[in-house]
Amino acid sequence: MALRIDHIRLSLDKEESALKEKVAAVLQIPVGEIQKIKIAKKSIDARRKNRIWFIYSLELSLSADLEARILRHPPRSLAVQSVPTPIRREFSSIKQKPSFRPVVVGTGPAGLFAALRLTASGLPPLILERGKKITERLVDVENFWRDGSFEPESNVQFGEGGAGTFSDGKLFTRLNDPRIAEILETFCRFGAPEEILMLQRPHIGTDRLRRIVQGIRQTLEGRGAEFKFQAKMTALNIYNGELSGLIVNGQEEVQATHLFLAIGHSSRDTYRMLYRIGMAMEAKPFAMGLRVEHPQSLIDRIQYGSSAEHPRLPPAEYQLTFRTIQGRGVYSFCMCPGGFIIAASSEKEGLVTNGMSLFHRNSPWANSALVVSVGPDDFGFEGPLAGMEFQHQWEKKAFHCGGGGFHAPAQGLLDFLQKREPSPLRKTSFQPGVCLARLDECLPGFIVDSLREALPHFNHKMIGFASKEAVLIGIETRTSSPIRLLRQRDFQSVSIRGLYPIGEGSGYSGGIVSSALDGLKAAETVLKKWE
Repeated sequence: MALRIDHIRLSLDKEESALKEKVAAVLQIPVGEIQKIKIAKKSIDARRKNRIWFIYSLELSLSADLEARILRHPPRSLAVQSVPTPIRREFSSIKQKPSFRPVVVGTGPAGLFAALRLTASGLPPLILERGKKITERLVDVENFWRDGSFEPESNVQFGEGGAGTFSDGKLFTRLNDPRIAEILETFCRFGAPEEILMLQRPHIGTDRLRRIVQGIRQTLEGRGAEFKFQAKMTALNIYNGELSGLIVNGQEEVQATHLFLAIGHSSRDTYRMLYRIGMAMEAKPFAMGLRVEHPQSLIDRIQYGSSAEHPRLPPAEYQLTFRTIQGRGVYSFCMCPGGFIIAASSEKEGLVTNGMSLFHRNSPWANSALVVSVGPDDFGFEGPLAGMEFQHQWEKKAFHCGGGGFHAPAQGLLDFLQKREPSPLRKTSFQPGVCLARLDECLPGFIVDSLREALPHFNHKMIGFASKEAVLIGIETRTSSPIRLLRQRDFQSVSIRGLYPIGEGSGYSGGIVSSALDGLKAAETVLKKWE
C-alpha cells in the first residue's frame, strides 16, 4: 500500500529533489521514514503573478504502521488517502472466432486502439486507411505548406494517424475512466515521455506522435494485423439491415460482419455515402471561428508576470470562455503554446486552419482557436448533413477571401475589433502564407458579432490579449464532427447491424484520449459477444 498526499507546493526556486524533505516536514516524520516517493500529478498555480507555485500530488511508501497512523490522524488541512493497488486488466484469447476477421476503417486514435484491443484477444483486424503512411504523407503535407500543392487523399486530415498526426498531441480529457491510465501508459510504451502520466495537461507534440503511431502500426503488423493504405471504403454491402462486406476504392470487395468505422470528422464523401444508403445520423452542434496568434513571449508575460523568463516555467497556456447576450458560447479551443497555425484543408477550394506544435513547444508563437457555438438552427441547410454543408460553404468563402492558393485571410485583431480596413501585419507562422482581408467577410455575421462581443472580455481577463501584436487568421471550422452517426449502447449503428461508428467521426468523442477510449470500449463490447 502507499499514501497519496495532495497539494504539496514548491516555489520556482526549489528543485523537485526538495519534495522529500518538504512532505516529511508536512507529515512531521523523519525523511528516512519515506521509503519511496513518486510524483502522481504536477500542475502550475499562476493565479498570483508575484508568487507562482508548482503543485504536486505525491505517492509515498512508508512502513505499514506509519501509514496507518497518518491515515488515522492526518495533518490538518492536508488531503491524505491510501492508494489502491492497481488492477491490471488481463485479456483472454477468443475461443470461437467469427467467420471473417474484423475490419477497422481509419488509423486515428479510435481505430488504432480498437485494433490494439482486438489483437490482444487474438483477433488481429484488417485496417484500412484512405491516405498514405506517415513518411509519404509528411512529404505531401510539407509540399502543400510550401507552395499550396494539394493532395486530396494525402493531407493534414487524411493519412496514417488521422488528423491528430499534425497537431499539438494534447492528451487532456475530463473523462474519468480507468482505461485512460492504460491509454497513457500505451503511449509511453511506444515512446511518449513518462511525464504525460503526471502532468495536468499532458501533450506529446506532432514530432513524437508520428513516431508513436508508426510504432503502434509495426507492433500490430508483427502480431498479425494487416494494414492497407490508399484504401478508401467507397461502399457497404448490406443485407436485411446487416453488414456483409465493403467495397474498397470502388472495386475490391472485402467480406466483413464487424466493421469499426473510425473515419474522423472530415471524411465528407464517406458521410454522403452513408447517408445515401440510409444509415441513421443527425446534424449536431459544433463551433466555428478564427485562429488568434500572439508572440509567445507576450502570453508568458500576461500569464506569469515578472517570472515570465524563469527557466523552469513552460510556455504559458490560457483558456478563455464567454457567453454573449444572446446566450452563445465563445471560447478558446486547442490552444498551442510555442506552436504554429497550419493549413489543414481536405478539399480543393476550401480553407481550413488548425494549431500544431512540437514536443518542446519552442516556436516564438502562441495560437488558439477562438470559436463560437453553432447549431442546426444556424446552418441554413436541411437534413443530417446540414452542418457539414455549412462548414463547406464558409471554407470555400475563406479560400477565395485569401486570394486562392490556400493563402489564409488574415487581419490584425484590433483592426477586426474596431471594424477597420486591414493594415500590414507582422510575420506569422502560417504557411503557405496569409493575405490581408476583412475577416468579417469570411464568417457568418452572428459569429463575427459574437467574437467582437467576447474579445474585450478576453482582454479584461488577460490584459494585453487584444493588442497590436495579435493577428487573426481564418477560418477554424473542424472543432468537432458536425454529424452524429446514431448508435446503440453496444456501439452498434441503430440502422446497420455489424457497423460500429467510433471516434470523432461518430460524433460521440473529441480529442486523442477520448477517441482512443471510444475505440477501446467499442472493441471490448464486441469481444464480449465472442467470449
